[in-house]
Amino acid sequence: MQKLLLDLGERAAWTGAQAALGLAVVELADVPVWWAAPVALALSSAKGWVAGRLGRKGTASTLPAAADPASLARGV
Repeated sequence: MQKLLLDLGERAAWTGAQAALGLAVVELADVPVWWAAPVALALSSAKGWVAGRLGRKGTASTLPAAADPASLARGV
């Protein structure tokens, strides 16, 4: 259960960070707010790149494999 909460926390934190950074970038650039969505998508791609180097292959997690719930073998 703890690893699930850690995974949920990580996903929520990344989503919040991407949204906040998207809004901050468009505010600093003094462009319309609708640009926040493409900026957040670019940040999401960057997160995917980071996750591919830090996390377990085939997952979108930036958690190390030992802490990633997707890395655990699951029985039925």
